[in-house]
Amino acid sequence: VQVVSPEVPSRNEVRELTNLFEYRLKESKARMSGVCDVRSVIYAMCFNELIRQVTVDCAERGLLLLRIRDEIRMSTDAYKCLYEASVGLGRRKAVEAERGKQDMRDKIKSLQGAKETLLGDVSRLEAKLKAMRRCCQEQQQADHKKYS
Repeated sequence: VQVVSPEVPSRNEVRELTNLFEYRLKESKARMSGVCDVRSVIYAMCFNELIRQVTVDCAERGLLLLRIRDEIRMSTDAYKCLYEASVGLGRRKAVEAERGKQDMRDKIKSLQGAKETLLGDVSRLEAKLKAMRRCCQEQQQADHKKYS
């Protein structure tokens, strides 16, 4: 059980708190950038001690700092929730896109098959047209010889 001292903190106590803060950061190997839960805990401990020291000096300031701390925690929790939701949405969209890719591959395969069939029909019809033109031309030449 910790007991709160009613005495106003001295400069030496603040320096000790700073040194303890830096020591704990180094000792715990907290990352200095990005999201780090260890660093967050150490900062929270330090901030709570600062709030305690300010509250001893002026209760109103201490209460205001408590409200600020609580608001920051709520905002941080909301950001975490939003982050987790966005990561989940990103994963769902990636899965949907992957499913969509396979559907598109199947559709492409189907359309390529239909294209090959139609190209075969075009070749067959062009050959038929060429034969009909040749036949028609021969018929015209025969008619021309007949009536000339």
